[in-house]
Amino acid sequence: MKFTTSIFYTTVVTLKLSFIALLLSSSTSVQNLKPSPKIAPIEQKVDSVLSLMRLNEKIGQLVQYSGSWDATGPTSSQGDQHKLEKLKRGEVGSMLNVTSVASIRETQKIIMEHSRLKIPLIFAYDVIHGYKTIFPIPLGESASWDLDLMQKSAEIAARESAASGLQWTFAPMIDVSRDARWGRVMEGAGEDPFLNSKIGVARIKGFQGDDLSSKFTIAACAKHFAGYGFGEAGRDYNTVNIGIHELHNTILPPFKAAAEAGVATFMNAFNDIDGIPATGHKALQRDLLKGEWQWEGLMVSDWGSIGEMIAHGYAKDKRHAAEIALNAGSDMDMESYAYEAHLGALLEEQKITMNQLDDAVRRVLRLKFELGLFDDPYKYCDEEREKNEVYTPINLAFAREVAKKSIVLLKNDKKMLPLSKDLKSLAVIGPLANDKDSPLGNWRGKGTYNSAVSLLEGIKGMVGKNTKIYYEKGVALTVPSVELGTNQFLHPLKFNTTDASGIPAAVAAAKKAEVVVLAIGENAYQTGEGRSQVDIGFAGLQNELLEAVYKVNKNIVIVLMNGRPMDLSRVSQIAPSILECWHLGSESGNAIADVVFGDYNPSGKLPVSFPHHVGQEPLYYNQKNTGRPNSLNHVTFSGYRDAPKSALYPFGFGLSYTTFEYGEITLNKNVMTLNGEIIASVEVKNTGDVAGEEVVQLYVRDMVGSLVRPVKELKGFEKIHLKAGASTTVNFIISADLLQFYTANNKWEVEPGTFNVWIGGDSTTEPMKSFSVVE
Repeated sequence: MKFTTSIFYTTVVTLKLSFIALLLSSSTSVQNLKPSPKIAPIEQKVDSVLSLMRLNEKIGQLVQYSGSWDATGPTSSQGDQHKLEKLKRGEVGSMLNVTSVASIRETQKIIMEHSRLKIPLIFAYDVIHGYKTIFPIPLGESASWDLDLMQKSAEIAARESAASGLQWTFAPMIDVSRDARWGRVMEGAGEDPFLNSKIGVARIKGFQGDDLSSKFTIAACAKHFAGYGFGEAGRDYNTVNIGIHELHNTILPPFKAAAEAGVATFMNAFNDIDGIPATGHKALQRDLLKGEWQWEGLMVSDWGSIGEMIAHGYAKDKRHAAEIALNAGSDMDMESYAYEAHLGALLEEQKITMNQLDDAVRRVLRLKFELGLFDDPYKYCDEEREKNEVYTPINLAFAREVAKKSIVLLKNDKKMLPLSKDLKSLAVIGPLANDKDSPLGNWRGKGTYNSAVSLLEGIKGMVGKNTKIYYEKGVALTVPSVELGTNQFLHPLKFNTTDASGIPAAVAAAKKAEVVVLAIGENAYQTGEGRSQVDIGFAGLQNELLEAVYKVNKNIVIVLMNGRPMDLSRVSQIAPSILECWHLGSESGNAIADVVFGDYNPSGKLPVSFPHHVGQEPLYYNQKNTGRPNSLNHVTFSGYRDAPKSALYPFGFGLSYTTFEYGEITLNKNVMTLNGEIIASVEVKNTGDVAGEEVVQLYVRDMVGSLVRPVKELKGFEKIHLKAGASTTVNFIISADLLQFYTANNKWEVEPGTFNVWIGGDSTTEPMKSFSVVE
């Protein structure tokens, strides 16, 4: 049954509620009210609803429960009964983990049929890299450097989510992360603030579109505010120690971009920053985000993070934690049960103010109006859409497109790739070669276990009838007792370190084949939340398998499946060809086969640096120079005695089946003013035999500043397509805004001085030009 606003409110008999129904349904009444700085009609409706709410109903709007229980059947626990009673009283603002139209409809009905004001719920879910159609993990998709592609994949994820009744996702994660040990590096866009900003905005636009009230869009969430990706030692949830300038220049730019792009919600972080938990960080949430940035969206806590301030040693109990969090600007309590229990008493004791409480409630109500839930609480509950618009052939075809563009060719000695489809024999070996689950990655939404196209399936579908394929697993990655399917998320992995019985068969297959495709790396549950590791090499017996196969067949194509930068030092020494394939989603095997056999020329570039050794972590290209940056023949410099200082495969790196030649950089002038701009240009030519795509990258260095500046910073990129022998000129506009940073004056500004500029195919490009900025 569809509920219009007028029908919704006329079911309530009080005079005030009848009046608010009139306001919400009558454009004439709205126009006669005093306009608001924001979208006037919505603000008036928000204020009207707020004026009718009792204290318990206001507090309830700030409560979010996980609803993985069955709302349609009997409650199974005391906790579920508590949630049900709260729902009936209208004392819940949002539910997460309620999925499917049927479950969402039934849960919404509890509110609509029992509560006094019948304020609809928002339903949320972690739609991180796809809902049912699974796209590459965000780190992998970021390797495409294709903003339109990423916006479209988020749009498809939003359409599938909305078709299943959902209205809100906790994505994108825009934490800058520079430590490969951190398992959650898979969920973001890597080590660079500029790239994170651009990709974050693209994903937000994809989720939200131009109109949040559309039944095809959902609210996005910029997370985690802030510093989560900088946890010490790469440990999840760990403390963060950074200065104010690192915070503003490295961590906050993606969040500022998200706020300016109109992201509907933010999520705060688990970590503390210099001793203050992010959930209770007033300077970040209330003063900066809601104050200086004037952002009017909804701030939600991360799961239980309000209550976790007790474990931090920052709050003495949940009552104290609730006081800190609301004062700091955290609007909605996700699963801490702190707000519902204590905000009323805190208000009475004047530990919080009604203005603070009302501001938080307004943000919740505003989002519900923007989503159109007051007009129709069931507008997303369409069984036909859920049946016909989820996991469609069109969506899967696009997932294949995204996946193949996310693959990075790291090495291709002697043009080992692409392989001929008419090979007489091919060995497909490895623990991940016929794995149909790991390609789905972590955070796979409602992706079905074991539903991905495996590498073996993709290859079989690509080669000719006369090609003999030999398949051997070689070794199991984990011991059988922990191959738990969907239950692996909550269980630590135990790797196979003893059973090498399958290696002889793999060696026999390699001996018979012209070429070996060896699929190794990580399964889906080695990266993600809580999946930090000190060892970023190949777990279990994968190294032993690699060495045994290499002894009998040197023609090896390594297909890496992983969610973090790995230690590839040995692999890069012996394998002639390496493809970084991440966890590519539903169409993984088909996409890899497209690249392996040359139907698609790889164009991906690394969004993260790959180290020679885990001891280099955290590793990133835009480091500072130090006073002793380098020395080839002296001990006392800022480097290592047993490993290079640089990356094995640097940020921005990626090969192609063709080659690109860069001409000399030209500048249209050598001096610019503080409010001016310079155009930097370069000619790029495809000097190979096949068409290809290249990501042309612009880097800048501020040579002298009031603060030490990075050796290079990405300031622009453009993905171009060139036919064999063709060339084009790529132009970048370097504006004064692009050169700003958060200076020693504690403000964003451009400082006069000399700047170096590079344009090339990765962050190590050398030819440069210089220009000056003058007042």
